[in-house]
Formats: sequence, structure tokens, C-alpha cells
Amino acid sequence: MENIQGFLILNVYALLLIVATSIIFFSKKRQKQVEDQTYAKFLITNIAISISGLILGVLVSPGLNINPGIVAIANKVYLICLLIWIAILTFYTMYISLNNKEKTEKLKMTFYIITLISIALIMCLPINVEMVDNAALASGPAIIFTYLVFGIGFITQLICIIIDHKNFKNKKYIPIYLLIVCGVIVLIVQMLYPTLNYLVNPALIFIAFIMYHTIENPDLNHIKELNLAKDQAEKANRAKTDFLSNMSHEIRTPLNAIVGFSECMLDSNDLKETKEYSQDIVDASKQLLEIVNGILDISKIEANKVEIIPKNYNPREVFDGLRKLVLPRIKEKPIEFKMVFSPDLPGILRGDVAKVKQVVLNILTNAAKYTDKGEIIFNINCINRLDTNICLMYISVKDTGRGIKKDKLETIFGKFERIDEDKNTTTEGTGLGLAITKSLVDLMGGRITVFSKYGEGSTFRIYLEQEIVSMEIPKIEESDEGEITYHDYSDKKILIVDDSKINLKVAETLMKPYNFEIDTALSGEEAIEKVNNKQYDLIFMDIMMPKLNGVETLYKLRENEDFSVPVIALTADALEGTDEKYLNVGFNSYLSKPIDRKLLNKVINKYLKG
Repeated sequence: MENIQGFLILNVYALLLIVATSIIFFSKKRQKQVEDQTYAKFLITNIAISISGLILGVLVSPGLNINPGIVAIANKVYLICLLIWIAILTFYTMYISLNNKEKTEKLKMTFYIITLISIALIMCLPINVEMVDNAALASGPAIIFTYLVFGIGFITQLICIIIDHKNFKNKKYIPIYLLIVCGVIVLIVQMLYPTLNYLVNPALIFIAFIMYHTIENPDLNHIKELNLAKDQAEKANRAKTDFLSNMSHEIRTPLNAIVGFSECMLDSNDLKETKEYSQDIVDASKQLLEIVNGILDISKIEANKVEIIPKNYNPREVFDGLRKLVLPRIKEKPIEFKMVFSPDLPGILRGDVAKVKQVVLNILTNAAKYTDKGEIIFNINCINRLDTNICLMYISVKDTGRGIKKDKLETIFGKFERIDEDKNTTTEGTGLGLAITKSLVDLMGGRITVFSKYGEGSTFRIYLEQEIVSMEIPKIEESDEGEITYHDYSDKKILIVDDSKINLKVAETLMKPYNFEIDTALSGEEAIEKVNNKQYDLIFMDIMMPKLNGVETLYKLRENEDFSVPVIALTADALEGTDEKYLNVGFNSYLSKPIDRKLLNKVINKYLKG
């Protein structure tokens, strides 16, 4: 009786363990793969072994006197579950050792056939059950055949491990090693104590439990994350490819114009025609510069190198300047440009005016690009919170252009996105403008929205908080738009320092109308030598030079206490904040390359006119 109770108790615990393991396994959604499918069948088989073992234990309990035929059938059901168990484990071992899906699929059908034949034999072969010391002992051909199948499965698994000996440390083989250990222990115990036959089920279920922790069972959430990461990587790779293709087109277009018109100028003898070519070259150069600036901006944003640099500014003057910049883009289009200021817009605000200008100019430029007729309304409204000195600027740009399709509204602020790119092949642009705009607005703590109806137009709205410095509107000085007035500085001597001969030639040409006495130097050392031998009124110093760069040259010049000549930094480093950087190291002013003639004129007049 004690043996029967021990059998039942151990089997109940084993059943609870395998049921708990099954609940955990099946509660998670999983990817359909061979390992998962095999283990699912393995768990179901273990549950069947436990249940059939419990039923068998109850049937052979003393005092019940169950018909021997029923006990024999229950025994055969139990043996069939054992056969299926060893077949599944053997198939799993062959799968992980072969690591070949095609071969595994071929093996699967073979295992099905062998298992069905074995089940049929078990059902046909006789089995004897007798009670010895309150324990049920089964014997007969069916038992011998089951031991034989277990032995064949055991040997097959060993052969698989030997074939795959390089991976014998693979954690997936742990259940096989456990089967070997547990099998030997159970065999020895049962040989010594034949009545202790209730150790088999717990051993098999323990192997299934350990197998749960060794089999690769990625859940669907993890798979989704991996697939999402894969999709994002592929999308990033496609974006990179598209970017390079787009950049190649966008950069080559103005370059083609610059090279082509330059060659035409060399062959032309007509002054009017030459001037037209020159204007086309200037337009193409500005377009190329805009592309390069866009690439630099997005690179700096992605590297988190963009900083907020607040300055005082007159919003009316700033926005009116943007209007003047955009008007030439409209050219001959039948478009009416309207600009409306809120009457309570403060006179002086404090914020990052450079970024405000860049953001608004990007939106205005897009409106001019994609509007062929109708109107563009540039509206600047505000809500002033005088108790906190904060002005919430509400800037809107409404156009009657091509509009944006509904499905594109969520993606237009992405990098390299262009609206109806197939239809807008004649419109220049890299697809970086709105991505930069969105990033800069977010950086300034603002918000940007877009409303659009395809074929009818779009409205972009920008919300920015700026500090109120003064409500009083300052008098706007007359701008120096139009022709530049060149003063005669024939009594002044200037020195231009640059390691590039072509850059020296450009600078000399730009300064020729002022009638300077111009000297040039190709290095910092040569510049120091010339300054020591001659008195100059103004020096233009390139920053990026070999051996002795512009900053180091300036430091050496400043070592002379009598040196007081204004030195202007010339550099292609046009990133935001660069001007302050060079002013802090000792330069009097800063000009970025390519040199803007109006800014050059302003600098020259500032340091020489007085």
C-alpha cells in the first residue's frame, strides 16, 4: 500500500510541475518555429504520461479488484505515452545536431511512421501485471519492446551528440545529458528494488522542466522588437542610399550650371551675355551654398551640438527682412505676398534670432517654391504675458499652392522627405528643410503644425515663446539694400592671408573697387614677416592654414605690444556660434566664406571709414 501511495503522491507533484510549466509556456505568444512546436508536443506528452500514470496507479490499488484486461489497456496507454516521449526527444536531438531545416522536415515524416508502427505493436503485444509487495509489476513482450525503443532512442541521441561533438557544450543538450544520468540512476534503483517503479514519471517530467530553460523560446514581443529594429535599420539604409542619390542630383545641378556658364563666359565676347552668365553662376552658387548649409545643420542637430544663443532683436525688422529675401523667389509668378503684423507685437524681443529666422525662412521658401499662383499670407500674431515678460509668437504662413496629401502629413517633417517628389522634379531641394525646421522649433521649446488640402494649399503655424525686452517699437534704420557704395580707400593698406591662391584672387577681386594697396601672404609665417616690415590698416586672416593657422598667427602678432591693426577672421566654418568663438580669441570681426559683398563692405567701412 505504501508503494502505491508513494507512486500517487510523486505523480501528483510531477503533474503539478508540468502543468505549471505548460501554463507559462502557452501563455506567451510565440513565433512558429521547429523548437517551439516540438516542445509544445513534448509538454502535452508529459501531461499525458502523468495522467495515465495516475490512472494506472489508482487502478492497481489494493482492494479495487479492477478487471485485469482494463489494467492491461491502461498499461499500454502509459507505454504508448512513453514511446511518444522518447520519439519527440530523439527528434529534437537530431534537429539541434543537424541544424538543417530541410533535413529536419524529411526526418519528421519518418518519425511519424516509426512512432505509429511502434504504437500498433504495443497494442498487439501482450502484457502481464502482478502485485508484489503492494506494488504493481508489469512484464511481457510489450514491456520488452518499450525498453528496446527507449534504448534505440538513447543510442541515437548519443550518436547525434558525438557527430556534433564541437558543440557538446550547447545548453540545448542538457536535457539529453539529464536523461542519461536519470536513466542510469532509475535503472540501477529498479534493478535493486523492483517495487520502486514510481521514479520514472518524475524523472521524465523533471527533464521536460529543465528543457524549458534550455530551449530557445523567444516570445512574439521580443520578435516584434527585433523585426522593428531590422525594419528601422533597413529603412535607415534605404534613406542613406536615397540621400546619397538625392545629394548627388542636388549638388551636381548647381555645379553643372556653374561649370557650364563659366565655360560659356570664356567663349563669349558679348558683355551683356557675359553678365547674364555671371548672374546665373551667382544664383547656382547660392543654391549650392544653401544645400551645403542644410547638410551641416542636420549633421549638427543629430550630433546634439546645437545650442540656444539668445540675443535682442526687433521682430518687425527681422520678419520684414525675411519677406525681402523671399520675394525674389516668386519672380514672375502671379502671386500676391501679404505680411500682417499684430499691433501689440513687442518692439524688442530676446531669443535665438538666428534660429527663428532660419525656421520662418524655411517655411516661407517652401511656400514660394510650391505655389504657382494665388497668394502667400505671412501673419505674425502674439499673446503677451506682461506679468512674466513672455511673448507667445504665433506665426502662420498660408499659401494657395499644391497642398499636401493626407497620408503625407505625418511624414513631411522626416529627413529627405519631399512632397510629390515625382511631380516636383523641377523644384530644387534636399528634403532636409522641414526636418531642420521641426528640430529647431523643438529645441527652442516651441511647436509647429501643418494643415493642408491637396490641390488647394497649406498653412504652417509656428508657436514660439520669446522674452519681452521692450514693448516700444524702435525706429528701423534704412537698410543698405541695392547697390553697394564703394568708398575710395586708396590711402589704405590691407593684407590678405590665405594658403589658397584662388581664395586670395577672389578676395583681391572683391576688394579691388575700394582702391586699396593690397598685399597677400600664403602662410602665417609670411604674414608675420610682412607685418614686421610694413604698416597695414586692416588684415584679413584665413583660419584654416597648415603649420601656423589663423588663430596662432594672430597670437604671435599680438605678442608685439605696438600691434593694433584690426584683424578680420576669414573662414569656411559657418556654423552657428562661430562668430562669437573667433571674437573671443581676439579677432575684431568675422566673415564666412563665400564672402558676402555687403557684409564685407560693412566691415571695411566700420574699421576704415572713420
